[in-house]
Amino acid sequence: MDPTTDNAGYGGEPGAARSSLEALRAEIAKAVVGQDPAVTGLVVALLCRGHVLLEGVPGVAKTLLVRALASALELDTKRVQFTPDLMPSDVTGSLVYDTRTAEFSFQPGPVFTNLLLADEINRTPPKTQSSLLEAMEERQVTVDGTPRPLPEPFLVAATQNPVEYEGTYPLPEAQLDRFLLKLTIPLPSRQDEINVLTRHAEGFNPRDLRSAGVRPVANAADLEAARASVAKTTVSPEITAYVVDICRATRESPSLTLGVSPRGATALLATARAWAWLTGRDYVIPDDVKALALPTLRHRVQLRPEAEMEGVTADSVINAILTHVPVPR
Repeated sequence: MDPTTDNAGYGGEPGAARSSLEALRAEIAKAVVGQDPAVTGLVVALLCRGHVLLEGVPGVAKTLLVRALASALELDTKRVQFTPDLMPSDVTGSLVYDTRTAEFSFQPGPVFTNLLLADEINRTPPKTQSSLLEAMEERQVTVDGTPRPLPEPFLVAATQNPVEYEGTYPLPEAQLDRFLLKLTIPLPSRQDEINVLTRHAEGFNPRDLRSAGVRPVANAADLEAARASVAKTTVSPEITAYVVDICRATRESPSLTLGVSPRGATALLATARAWAWLTGRDYVIPDDVKALALPTLRHRVQLRPEAEMEGVTADSVINAILTHVPVPR
């Protein structure tokens, strides 16, 4: 996907909707250096109404990436720093007693926003992690028996440190499965790191994205128009069968104790469809499925302990499956 600065907005044509979303990549690059795959993943998640888990060591611009996305999309955003003492009501909101009316009223939590940045989500206990489950799946929050819908669009972008780091709580499988994509944020290359330091030496302030020149290039209406175009992207029966064969192969892998669920297969089909549309096609090809297989599936499988001890990774298992599953012609 080539970056573009075309900011014409959506004018009723798929190309205009595509241009407005592609422009996000160029805008975010003004604040974040060398993370194009993660930016693309975030755009795919927006198109699929999905959520994203960003994993990387501290200090690789995970939080800055999400903040830059919110600024370029002109969406409401809130940030929650997940800590060991955070309570579920600190995320979803709670009933508060009003002494003037002698009644309880609902005080919305930070989850009532378009783009929720759940920072270091694996530093809080499972009870608080699970407070996001209903919000992510049903796009609503139920407090005192009353369901309250969340704004649209709604996306959770959660960051986490690698699970082997001290003070982390691994996310349960049920919650991991709610994330459409798991994107790994690597350490920058030498040249990218030089560029980062050069920007800071020239006065770049990561807390002030406006001074870095990040401006809104798309909005909720552009996003909705793009989603409508993605929904028209054709998926052949052969591609559907290919996705199913890949996911079924994970369930039969001797290296895995947990394979990809049907929800994961649906997610892979959706992300491949969005990627096909972003690359300018109105139909899905096998390469689209391969391109999104790792970020869509890596968090939905579980390695056997003996395989993990031998250095096997989820990515290596999925890559091996992609090599062996027959590709439709």
